[in-house]
Amino acid sequence: MRLPPFERKERKNIMGEIYIKNKWLPYLLILPTFLLICIFKLYPIFNSVVQGVLSSDGTFTLDNYQLLFADKTFWSSLWITLKFNLIIIPCQIILSFVMALIVNVKVKGIEGFRTVFYLPFCISLTVATVIWQMMLSVNNGVANSILGIFGIAPVGFLIDKKWALLSIVLIASWRGCAYWMMFFLAGLKGIDTSVYESAKIDGAGFFTSLFKITVPLLKNTWLFVFVANTTANFLMFAPIQIATEGGPQGSTNVLMYEAYKAAFKYSNRPRQACIVTILLVIIMLICLIQNKTLSEKEA
Repeated sequence: MRLPPFERKERKNIMGEIYIKNKWLPYLLILPTFLLICIFKLYPIFNSVVQGVLSSDGTFTLDNYQLLFADKTFWSSLWITLKFNLIIIPCQIILSFVMALIVNVKVKGIEGFRTVFYLPFCISLTVATVIWQMMLSVNNGVANSILGIFGIAPVGFLIDKKWALLSIVLIASWRGCAYWMMFFLAGLKGIDTSVYESAKIDGAGFFTSLFKITVPLLKNTWLFVFVANTTANFLMFAPIQIATEGGPQGSTNVLMYEAYKAAFKYSNRPRQACIVTILLVIIMLICLIQNKTLSEKEA
């Protein structure tokens, strides 16, 4: 029911008075969230940075970083982390974009395909890893059973160093692509269909519209997905800890898992703090480069 003008004006005045009298109310409302971010996000980062530059007697030192940089395991783990992300980031972003294009098609029953494509993300990464671990088992896994039908010898997807890292990429992408797809789909829904209609009248085909209209108009979406996806994959931990434990022969020993081992297996907190700090610096640098590159293209 629409209120008369004088009542709407009176209510507006009352709301304005409440806001003036309680000008700290908005800050009080966001205070719990702000405290949680400080306690569980900012404080651990600050603590790791400080621990990495403190000696056992509490004095400032860079010996922890010198010991870390002299360790071949660290450099091997760093290379595996970079290799892992060079594979998984393009794969996840391209696949999720293609999936978004598919489910954005206006045909009858497309809502069902959207649900099916998004279902993997509804499963926790831990559960998804356990399921894929059973499916990729060398003894009785579904994957090797299918290969056996075609006379192909069993493949040790998670126990062979040639396949282990790619198997982790498969597990993480199966679940992750569904998540990133939704951001691309939201971006596609925000593009006015009249733009495509005008391009079609001018004789533009599918690929011309894709690369000349869709991709440029999704600049903000691309930027967000690139940065968020990079952060998530550099901090990837669960599939590696559950499925391979950094093996075989250290082929999946990424920096995040190396930091976990330093802290909880070897009780070497300074080493763990140094690894986490270096990892955060790498993520920041890559995200800044991505942001600058995409911003320049937008300009």
